[in-house]
Amino acid sequence: MEAIVIDNLSKSYGKVKALDNVSFSVRNGELFGLIGPDGAGKTTLFRLLTTLLTPDSGSAKVAGWDVVDDYLAIRSCVGYMPGTFSLYQDLTVEENLNFFAALFGASVRDSYELVEPIYKQIEPFKNRRAGKLSGGMKQKLALSCALIHRPKVLFLDEPTTGVDAVSRSEFWSMLADLKQRGITILVSTPYMDEASLCDRIALCNEGRLLGLDSPHQLVASFQSPLWAIRAKNMYALLEVARRFEGVTECYPFGEFHHLVVTDAFDAEKFARQMNRCDDFVMCEAHPTIEDLFIKLMKR
Repeated sequence: MEAIVIDNLSKSYGKVKALDNVSFSVRNGELFGLIGPDGAGKTTLFRLLTTLLTPDSGSAKVAGWDVVDDYLAIRSCVGYMPGTFSLYQDLTVEENLNFFAALFGASVRDSYELVEPIYKQIEPFKNRRAGKLSGGMKQKLALSCALIHRPKVLFLDEPTTGVDAVSRSEFWSMLADLKQRGITILVSTPYMDEASLCDRIALCNEGRLLGLDSPHQLVASFQSPLWAIRAKNMYALLEVARRFEGVTECYPFGEFHHLVVTDAFDAEKFARQMNRCDDFVMCEAHPTIEDLFIKLMKR
């Protein structure tokens, strides 16, 4: 059975179409990622699936319940962690957890086994007000509150934005553990490196899906030859490379530029010409999710 089924879902804000006929499904027990930049429609989709908004057209089901007709049933069986910290900042860590447990008619004692691996990291600060916590600790508290009623489906909207690299890594380890416990997780992120941590991902931009599959299969679909180039004057290198025969795309990628080429590209001729640039380096590159995303956006 599918945990989430979305069929031609659309939502507009005035003249702005936030979601444009989006369709996909998420399997039970799957860790599914929505990958895309700001404005891609990720938050709108989350709000529709958690019944905070109603769609203009199309339909969606969560845990077998319709998002319009069965909104009360959905709210009782999902956990939602929005993109901004939304807990009560004047309540302590412990008070927030007790409040959200009571809100769902649950008890912290009965659900503590589920949240313990997460909550125990902030339990020494249980008497500290939530507003005084660090970014990583706020993240763990928000996740604990979203899990305290043992939801079937967990929605996490850009949960690692604005936290340090160590906290990001810890958070994804927690998600892997929750997945092992059978919880279906839909997580959104603008970070392409987090895509590989999901079972399947959907690449989205401007309210549309650009591709959907496992991270490995999506990267394998990038068939064009790819090169990495670098020189002292990176901007001049970018301008010259884009005009070279057989080059379809050239864009900054970390400390290199990535060069997408066709069969008409002559690598030796290109290297000879670019050797005039100071400190020129050229090597073959392996495509990533980010390379594929850029290619699909251009298309």
